[in-house]
Amino acid sequence: MNASGPDPDTLRLIARVLTLHFQEGWLQAEIASSLNLSTAKVNRLIKQGREMGMVEFRIHSPFQRLFDLERLMKERWPLTECLVVDTVTENADTTLDLVGKTAAQHLQHILGAEDVLAISGGKTLSAVADHLKPSGTSANVVVPMTGGVQGQHYTDVNHIATRIADGLGGSATLIHAPLHADTSAERDMLLSVRAVGYVMDRARAANVSLLGLGAVAGEGATYYRAHPLSEDHRAQLFKDGVRAELLGHLVDAQGSLCDNALNSRLVSLPLEEARQIPVRIGVATGKDKVEPVRAALNGGHISTLVIDDVTAQAVLTEINQ
Repeated sequence: MNASGPDPDTLRLIARVLTLHFQEGWLQAEIASSLNLSTAKVNRLIKQGREMGMVEFRIHSPFQRLFDLERLMKERWPLTECLVVDTVTENADTTLDLVGKTAAQHLQHILGAEDVLAISGGKTLSAVADHLKPSGTSANVVVPMTGGVQGQHYTDVNHIATRIADGLGGSATLIHAPLHADTSAERDMLLSVRAVGYVMDRARAANVSLLGLGAVAGEGATYYRAHPLSEDHRAQLFKDGVRAELLGHLVDAQGSLCDNALNSRLVSLPLEEARQIPVRIGVATGKDKVEPVRAALNGGHISTLVIDDVTAQAVLTEINQ
């Protein structure tokens, strides 16, 4: 044998074994019988061929593009998990439904039997609730991280907590306080109420959280349904650096709390406390959510992201501009 490698006959044998195994799908035992070799010899030849670089795998998958986006997101931010959903239509409601379904499946996959789940409100979480299917009763408890919003029944945090609890086969702990108080003193009074404090304490102790990432710009900004503001006031908020709403808190592009009076009247778990929950799942879709996603990622407010491919690409593209 040549000191630099196998002799030509051995190379030909290796190539023949590799072809039969990887291209024609033969089992090692079948190759051994056909070529009058031992199975151990066939195994060694395959190993030798791979070590010599004679085997190259290429996976052609319609999901590879999504996997690449997930990898890029995880390289840019310290995410534990990123799930990118294929946008199969330009219909925003259909995409929201697909993202909600993926988030629901992931939640049920990772949620422990006795885990407490803390949630925000919003349309996105309502889509998650649509796809939860109980396999029986569980000890899971779903608890709000914010106060409720009068007149927004289907996206209100109490309503969604009940729906998610039903979907998990667990129970919900509801909060009886508004999201926004009229003054900071009134907010402090509400948080001092024992029943409200109890809910916040349960949220602090949660194992997993599920958050919608709220926009403050664009027609889909649901923050202004909870707290109506004039167009001039909205424009001023954006001019002042507000880029997203997380649990009702107004934050800047880095995910830091903005110095805004609206934040001082908020009945909500503080962001620094919400950030201590071990698993924090953010769910988002749509062009209005590009800046909120970046703010949540920059601030470390989420450890898992469920997002559609178009929005994910926009998040990555704009960050590199």
